[in-house]
Amino acid sequence: MTATRTIRLRLAYEGTRYSGWQVQPGRPTVQGMLAEAIRRVSGETLVPKGSSRTDAGVHALDQVAAFTTASLLEPGTWQRAINAHLPPDVTVLAADLAPPDFDPVAAAVRKRYRYRIHDAAIKPVLSRHLVWTWRGRLDEQVMAAAATALVGEHDFTSFEATTSPRRSKVRTIHALTVFRPALPDTAPGTEVWIEVEGDGFLYNMVRIITGSLVMVGAGRRTARWLADAIAATNRTAAGPTAPPQGLVLVSIQLAPDPSLSDSVPCPSSPSDSDR
Repeated sequence: MTATRTIRLRLAYEGTRYSGWQVQPGRPTVQGMLAEAIRRVSGETLVPKGSSRTDAGVHALDQVAAFTTASLLEPGTWQRAINAHLPPDVTVLAADLAPPDFDPVAAAVRKRYRYRIHDAAIKPVLSRHLVWTWRGRLDEQVMAAAATALVGEHDFTSFEATTSPRRSKVRTIHALTVFRPALPDTAPGTEVWIEVEGDGFLYNMVRIITGSLVMVGAGRRTARWLADAIAATNRTAAGPTAPPQGLVLVSIQLAPDPSLSDSVPCPSSPSDSDR
């Protein structure tokens, strides 16, 4: 019997030219690019599994993926070899050995996303693929006040695309902040950032939260409206879905490896929290 090992990767990518993470016939995807790079390194045909199935056009600073291989290459060698076969908009940040039963979806106990909105009068040139350009100034303080209604455990039916097949709509948002960051080489106050951290997210959930908060920040809805929208548990009660290019997966927190003596038990993420 051939011995196998599980290799865990941390990835970053710009999603502009990809149809999302997940393999799709006839379309470029990040998962497909990674699978091809692995095949070119070891000759194995396999599909690496990712912690988050980012949508078309969405970016990542810290995606977690894993695959099982019969190769004896060390993790550091895997990292260098895969990177040699990846395009410039995808890179492996780190590689290590994981337990044989490691599942990137089940192991992800928290995920953090950031959404960038450019609302200054001057168009963003260098960052145009990374932001949602909004015409008109947004009131980030009102947006921040409205966002508090979404923190905690809720049924987020109103903030999920209606095409999603997931049974449970209950998720927990641990933190949701709205602010204007100080950006290098950029005039102050040109962007509004929305950062949200939770145990898992429904299909298009962060983008619908963003679209709803923008409606508040633009004065088209009141701050109270978000609380009413979540209570309605109906997609029509919330705002529009923000475009994908402003969204980036910032980080994924994994449950500690139980094989390590100093690990602290962590609760499992919901079985269908796979975004």
